[in-house]
Amino acid sequence: MNRYYVDLHIHIGRTWTGKPVKITGAKSLTFTNIIEHARNVKGLNMVGIIDSHSPEVILEMESLIESGKIYEHPDGGLVFGDLTIISGSELEIYDEGTNGPIHLLCFMPNLSAMKEFSNWLSGHLKNIQLSSQRVYITGLVLQKKVKEMGGIFIPAHVFTPFKSLYGKGVNRSLAEVLDPELIDGIELGLSSDTKMADQIGEIHPYTFVTNSDAHSLAKIAREYQVIAMKEPTFTELGKALRGEDGRKIIANYGLDPLLGKYHKTVCAHCFHPAYEEDQVCQYCGSKKIIKGVADRILELKTADTSPLSRPPYVHQVPLEFIPGLGPRLLEKLVDHFGSEMAILHEVPHDALLEVVPEKIADLILKAREGNVTLAAGGGGKYGKIAEP
Repeated sequence: MNRYYVDLHIHIGRTWTGKPVKITGAKSLTFTNIIEHARNVKGLNMVGIIDSHSPEVILEMESLIESGKIYEHPDGGLVFGDLTIISGSELEIYDEGTNGPIHLLCFMPNLSAMKEFSNWLSGHLKNIQLSSQRVYITGLVLQKKVKEMGGIFIPAHVFTPFKSLYGKGVNRSLAEVLDPELIDGIELGLSSDTKMADQIGEIHPYTFVTNSDAHSLAKIAREYQVIAMKEPTFTELGKALRGEDGRKIIANYGLDPLLGKYHKTVCAHCFHPAYEEDQVCQYCGSKKIIKGVADRILELKTADTSPLSRPPYVHQVPLEFIPGLGPRLLEKLVDHFGSEMAILHEVPHDALLEVVPEKIADLILKAREGNVTLAAGGGGKYGKIAEP
């Protein structure tokens, strides 16, 4: 069995002709730029590219196949050298009885399935060109369609305060909205980790995935997992999510929840810490209090321990969070050592000193070992590393 670095949630900002897909995504996030950056800079082996349902994105994939730059693997996925692309879509449901929209990830095994899925979706949403569109069907109908097509279905960033399964409101159980039997995994999101998530007993049976939800090239692989598979294909990914035949998640790598944008409850106006029961900010008087993921999970808590089979969750600081490590110096590091994955996991301290100042090399090693001091984020503002 081989080990692969995998990030399954990367958005497309623009099509190859410049049309918007994920409106909040960077213009540089085209399909071609994503796969080149993910392979050559980040060092990933498999990516899930969300928004692949957009018709112009499908045309770009077809063009790349025709030119011979990528090809379809018989067991699913598009192959670009040593990178495999899984085509996916993030969709929004707003079922009657829920208090707020919910985002869901749907992955297709091949391009023909994605084209068929896109055609089907076009009859259930307002703009097939755009990302994260609301589909005017129930979650159950969407799940059944995805499974009919041999797809993979994963609720997205399930604890974030906005647009998630558990984020807020009346949703207290996934069974209120979805069919538990048709879920292939649970995406944790940037403000939670395995220990926090496993306080919700009903998600113990599912494999956890940690993904970047990247809206820019730099954010790709800020969270990811290492997966044991025979080879990086759609079929093998499905087996890993089900834990079949030795395929499995070896470890999840993600932000310490303190670094996430929604970890603690804060005032949305001044970001001053607030208590869960606060109606008005005691610091500035604003009435907009955003409940943090940690408090929301405590509301829903039904368990104290994780299943014994759960892989480790490794708190890892993305290189762009390292104080003093700007874009140019990071580019120099990647050029020297090959990829961000190599720098994060393998490059020894002495080798880092050949390229960066000792202070930065020390921080990279401390971050790798989990020995950095963090200031918590909340209300849409990331946490940060406290400089020594």
